[in-house]
Amino acid sequence: MANEVTIPLLPCESIDEVAEFYVMLGFTVTYRQYRPNAYLSVRREEIELHFFGIPGYDAERSYSSCLIQLEDPRELYEVFAAGMRAVYGQVLLTGIPRMTRPRRDGFLVVDPGGNWIRVVPAVRESVRSNGLSRALTSAVTLAGSHGAERQALKILEGALVREVHASEEERASALEFREELLERLDPHRWS
Repeated sequence: MANEVTIPLLPCESIDEVAEFYVMLGFTVTYRQYRPNAYLSVRREEIELHFFGIPGYDAERSYSSCLIQLEDPRELYEVFAAGMRAVYGQVLLTGIPRMTRPRRDGFLVVDPGGNWIRVVPAVRESVRSNGLSRALTSAVTLAGSHGAERQALKILEGALVREVHASEEERASALEFREELLERLDPHRWS
């Protein structure tokens, strides 16, 4: 077998809201159907996502997710961030929809349907054993997947104090995420 293609089919309440969101991110609507069932497909280069509408679907309770693997997630992040800034005046860090800042392991987009689109490097790094790297991974998971920003901040700040031998790159990544957590917890502090 060769050239197989797998395309995620993700739920949402409104295919129109989802279409607007992905067009903002640089996707093109390739198909839209309202009857007998709401259906949408979008594409950006080789990335293709499909959605089906469910009346009354609760985006906040969604557990739908997919991965987009590519060589450099930061390039795609910059395109997505530019689209968000053009429409919203900023990159949305909280609520639905939202997008996290990029890190070594990629970034996360939560669309209006509550679907978690994880953009990750195509070649995963070997597991890092450094305590600060482990703490950063835990903090990202807590804040991103569980909405536990305060707990993530506590873990990260503790590791920053303990792990004095971490590399400058690891320390910079941890400090960058710390700033993101502080902004999420108090979005008005930057105003």
